[in-house]
Amino acid sequence: MNLDVRDLELLDALAGGGTLQQAADRLFVSQPALSQRLLRMEERLGTPVFDRVGRRLVPNQAGARLLPRASRILADLAAAEREVSEVARSGDRHIRVSTQCSTTVSWLTPVMREMRKARPDNAIRVVSASDDDLADALLTQLIDVAVLTKLTPAAAQVKLTHLMDDEMLAVVASEHRWATRKYVAGPDFATENLILYDGYDQSRPNAMPLPIPPGARPDRITIVPMLTELVVELVAAGEGVGVLPSWVIAPYLARGEVTAVRIGPRGDTRAWYAATRTDDERAHILDFVGRLVSHFADGRTG
Repeated sequence: MNLDVRDLELLDALAGGGTLQQAADRLFVSQPALSQRLLRMEERLGTPVFDRVGRRLVPNQAGARLLPRASRILADLAAAEREVSEVARSGDRHIRVSTQCSTTVSWLTPVMREMRKARPDNAIRVVSASDDDLADALLTQLIDVAVLTKLTPAAAQVKLTHLMDDEMLAVVASEHRWATRKYVAGPDFATENLILYDGYDQSRPNAMPLPIPPGARPDRITIVPMLTELVVELVAAGEGVGVLPSWVIAPYLARGEVTAVRIGPRGDTRAWYAATRTDDERAHILDFVGRLVSHFADGRTG
């Protein structure tokens, strides 16, 4: 490494295009000492970072690449120090939660409210995990609790607590030919434009499997952002058919905006789990998962 934290602080102090004296005042060092530090840093890097314009230092091409990164690294270090200080002061009471479906916010918010009332010193944060592999994010300690239904190979290494089973339903316009059917099967999709959340985009890493019967071959698949209202509006307008969880589509069915049909004679159900690390026995994590379980045991899905 050719740079250390003091170099990053120097770069950050000069990011606004000021003078060495202004940077020295900000860092509480003498101007000659800071000048020597800058020269040594540029020697280690093998290139000047600033152009000298009178008394001012203006970032050159190398500096333009380096300075924003220096500021970000310092900000990340400061954030990490704050988190460590918080842990040292009051213990690790943070709960970082991630879900495989953004619509699960209707599940999470009531539990989060209950948790904050019972444990006001806890900090609950909903975070996103890259590539939707929540089990892997758990194992690498990026999150503390995952709410998931798709089980990747990494899921074998985490603790799974069953929350509920829901049913996937075909969603159609009220005048669609499926509207009066008891159920639809794989061949029925052959003439349909299937409208799905972008989480089902098969070009994405760890994409959700298509929520249709094995062997079904839709005529077309339209991928849209994860906005239930958008899927429902397209379906209601006759642009295609959707497949959505029963608890997600329930309010729209109650308002008569669309119609739902079972997939297969026995329906298409899936299980949802709260996943945690097998060695994570912290009381506030166990409490949070227990409250999720109770939420669904009471028959609530929102």
